[in-house]
Amino acid sequence: MMKKSVDITNLSFAYRNNPVLNNLSFSVSEGEFFIIIGPNGSGKTTLMKLISGILKTKMGELKVFNQPLKEYTRKELAKIIALVPQMAAPDFPFTVTELVLMGRSPHLNVLGLEQEKDLEIAQNAMAFTEVEHLAHRKIDQLSGGECQRVFIARAICQEPKIILLDEPTASLDLAHQVKVMDLMEKLKNEMGFTIIMVSHDVNLAAMYSDRILMLKAGEIVNIGKPDKILTLQILKETYGCRLLVDESPVGRFPRITLVPEKHQYKLGKIESTKIE
Repeated sequence: MMKKSVDITNLSFAYRNNPVLNNLSFSVSEGEFFIIIGPNGSGKTTLMKLISGILKTKMGELKVFNQPLKEYTRKELAKIIALVPQMAAPDFPFTVTELVLMGRSPHLNVLGLEQEKDLEIAQNAMAFTEVEHLAHRKIDQLSGGECQRVFIARAICQEPKIILLDEPTASLDLAHQVKVMDLMEKLKNEMGFTIIMVSHDVNLAAMYSDRILMLKAGEIVNIGKPDKILTLQILKETYGCRLLVDESPVGRFPRITLVPEKHQYKLGKIESTKIE
C-alpha cells in the first residue's frame, strides 16, 4: 500500500463570507504526479495555498505524511514542501545562483550563512534543471522558460519531499511547456518527489499525470486516472463548451480538442471516435 504524502478530509475554506472550497476529501500518494484541473474560480490556487501552509486550515483536516499540517513549524514544513508559485519576477534582480540558494534557507544555521555543502546542492539543482550556464545572469534577463526552471531549481534546493506548482506552464511556449513537464516527470522518477500541480491545460494533464483531481465551484467533480476523468461527458458538464475527446496518437491517454462554433457542424460526423 502506497504511503500518503497528503491526506485531506472534509476540507472547506472561505474568504470572509465567500465559500471557496466545500468539503473536499482526497489523498495523494508518495511519489505520485497529481494534477488539479478545473474552470476559473474553482478553488485550485486556494487549495495549493492550504497544502503549502500559506493559508490556515479552519474547517476539516489536512495531514502531511500522517501529521496534521498545523503541528509543523514553518521551518519543518519548508523542509518537506516546496512551492513554485505562478511566475512573477522578484522585486530585486538577483542572480540565478542567489535565487536558487534561497532554497537553502530552511537548512541554514542561526547565522544564515551558506556552507560549501549548500553551494554544492545549489549547483546540482541548477545542473538538474539545465540552468547552470545561467548561474551569473540576473533573473530579470532570462526568458520565461529559463525563469521557470530557475524557480524549480530553487524548490529542488530545499530538498523537499513534495513540490507544489501553480500553473507552471501558463505563460510558456510549447517547447518550454514540454521541457517543464518532462522535468517534473524526471523529478518524480529519479528523485522520488511527490508532484502536485495546478494546470489549465487538460492535454498536459492527460499526458503526464498519474491521477487527476477535477474541481468545479469549490467541489470535487471527480478524481482518478486521466482516461476515467477526461471523458466527453465529464468535460462538457464541467467546462460547458463544445469539444471532442479521442485517443492520442502518441499513447493510450485522452486527447481533448476544442471545437469552435464555426466548426460545430462537424461534431456529429466525428464524435464517434471519442473516449467514453
